[in-house]
Amino acid sequence: MIEIKADGFIKLESLLKVAGVVGTGGQAKLVIQDGQVKVNGEICTMRGKKLTAGDRVSALGEEIKVI
Repeated sequence: MIEIKADGFIKLESLLKVAGVVGTGGQAKLVIQDGQVKVNGEICTMRGKKLTAGDRVSALGEEIKVI
């Protein structure tokens, strides 16, 4: 499990980049639009979704927790 600290909130596409799940914003966009990302157990296709402490994201076999 990867833990990422957010000051207030972090956008989903930024989280994927910071966590190292994807290398670029373009890759993040494609992964999210293809329905390969789950936020708190549900598929999320909103790139700009704001995540706060306690949210959990799974993508491409990685688990990320926002703290």
